[in-house]
Amino acid sequence: MNIGGDMQLQVALAQAATVLENAGIEESRLDAELLLVHTLGITRARLRVHPRSQLSPTELAGYRQLIERRARREPVAYIVGHKEFYGLDFFVDGRVLIPRPETELLVEKAIEISQRRAVVADVGTGSGAIAVSLAVHLPQVLVYATDASPGALEVAARNCRRHGVEDRVHLLQGHLLEPLPEPVDLIAANLPYVSRAELAQLPPEINCYEPREALDGGPDGLDHIRRLLAQAGEHLKPGGVVLLEIGATQGQAVIALAQRHLSVARVEIVVDYAGLDRVVVVEM
Repeated sequence: MNIGGDMQLQVALAQAATVLENAGIEESRLDAELLLVHTLGITRARLRVHPRSQLSPTELAGYRQLIERRARREPVAYIVGHKEFYGLDFFVDGRVLIPRPETELLVEKAIEISQRRAVVADVGTGSGAIAVSLAVHLPQVLVYATDASPGALEVAARNCRRHGVEDRVHLLQGHLLEPLPEPVDLIAANLPYVSRAELAQLPPEINCYEPREALDGGPDGLDHIRRLLAQAGEHLKPGGVVLLEIGATQGQAVIALAQRHLSVARVEIVVDYAGLDRVVVVEM
């Protein structure tokens, strides 16, 4: 980007989009726009209404720095420090996985089931997106949110405070279900489920920036899910439910694991909006 004196927003935006396109970023215009409104602290609507407004040299320099970071394939969510999930805004940084739209299906199913259930565990909470979303939408529910990473729990704590649910989301450090102080009615988990072979094929935004421990599911992608299902029986109340986000090809393998480790009454695979297997529901 050629940044010297004042520049119109539309010119700066066009230049930035070209830089990102040349860096191989598919949604170059959208990303350039998101970073510009973040730089200026305005809405996208205001940007479109006033495209000929001027950027000061300081604003231009700040914008260029953000565009350079994105051109190095750093995710937009990490650059701006937040990501929307299930209608809520979450703080995120490099200590946690960026919440995905696909995981909203897990939250939808958990809300549907938890209308009549009082105690929920969000295992591998990361940013706390699942735990906080459940607490916001289910004010009668107590949520235990576990994670092995102290850094992730710091991010989750910030999001609990942001959304005013710190009194009902109890953050616990430890592996999988081990920190739980009591049996729960429902276990919801978006655990690492990417296989080692798939890890190498991930785009730079994921492979170079998101925490590997939040992605790596072992040789077949099922290491963490396998361990959780082995622990689940002793941490669930009678009639409890387990909800697991999975990869699109893992449904039958996860069903077999559930049947091996638990006294399963019913197992269901829920497909996402793309028609892919996304959530396994295990009812005891």
